[in-house]
Amino acid sequence: MLTSPEPRNSPGRVDELAARISRLPDVFQLIAGPDTGAPEPSWGDRFFFVGAERMRPFATIVVQDVPGFDEHSALGRPGAFRLNVELGRDKFRDLFGYGPEEFAAHRAGIDFAERDRWFPHPVYAVQGWGSVVNPATVEVDRLIEHAHRRSAGRARRP
Repeated sequence: MLTSPEPRNSPGRVDELAARISRLPDVFQLIAGPDTGAPEPSWGDRFFFVGAERMRPFATIVVQDVPGFDEHSALGRPGAFRLNVELGRDKFRDLFGYGPEEFAAHRAGIDFAERDRWFPHPVYAVQGWGSVVNPATVEVDRLIEHAHRRSAGRARRP
């Protein structure tokens, strides 16, 4: 497991969620920090990959807003963090009732800062990503496992 400095906004729930994701088969976790080459606004964010190539995460946990890029979820609130999961087009449509390609038409009606409710990722929805701020009661394991299976399938392709 790769690690870097502890996230700036690291409540125990982030650590527990990261541990659950990391227990899935062949998962590598990267915590962005100065030694990873990541830009400073992302230090403390966690990226989860299947396989050693670490080219494309299947899930991320972000612990702060990135000014000028992604400030939609108001992660500056005490203890706020956001889980992001690569759902794919079909699961995205099942979860939200429309496809990633229709995100722009629905964007204005989404509260990206609402806690414990899935919503399309504020920046990467068009790539089939979904998000949830501070998941407490929503089912996350099923969607994380779905994203992990998709990523593992890509890693096995010739």
